Parts: sequence; C-alpha cells; structure tokens
Amino acid sequence: MKNKLLFLILLIGIVGIAVFTFGNEVNAQGIKFENPLVYEDFGELVDGIVDFIFNISIVIVPLAIVIGAFFLLISGGDPEKIKTGKSIILYSLIGLVIVLFAKGLIAMIEDILKVEIGG
Repeated sequence: MKNKLLFLILLIGIVGIAVFTFGNEVNAQGIKFENPLVYEDFGELVDGIVDFIFNISIVIVPLAIVIGAFFLLISGGDPEKIKTGKSIILYSLIGLVIVLFAKGLIAMIEDILKVEIGG
C-alpha cells in the first residue's frame, strides 16, 4: 500500500513539473500562464462541477436501484440481504435528491453567508 501511495505521489509530481515546464509559452517578458479551465470565475466552476455530478448521477442512480432490487430479489428471506438492498435503494434516492437540489443548496448557502459565489 505504501509503495502504491509513493508511486502516485511521484507520478503526480512528475506530471505537475512537466505541465508547469512544458505547458507554458515563453515570451520576451517571461512566462505566460494560460487558464487551463474553461471557467472564468469560481461560480462558473461550481456550476460546472454540479452539472458534472448531475450527469454522472443520472447514470449511477438507476444502476444502484437495480443493484438494490437485485439484493432484495436474491435475499431468500435473509434479513441482512433485505436490509442491504433497502439501504442501497434508500441512499441512492437520497443522493439523487441532494444532487437535484444542489443548485438550490448553493443559493441557500450564499444567502445565509451573505456572499455571492457567482454563476
């Protein structure tokens, strides 16, 4: 486990150095850094992340419900498998509700904290 973690840290460091060294344009005034993101401010970034999570959840939640139903179907009366199937279905639906209300939650947090994230 330690070897895998060390390898991952080393790989991230090498990739970071390569991107920093070779990913920038050099001109007469010095190094020109370009924005690697397509978003201009923090609010757009948050909206992009929420949209990405929403798109992923559209695929994952139905699969999780099918897996939970499969656990219920093959339980054979075993209370532990029935509990597992119900939990999978319940938590996937709770996650879907949270993702659906994510933009509303962001607006509510902005209102409570009296800040504007943007977007």
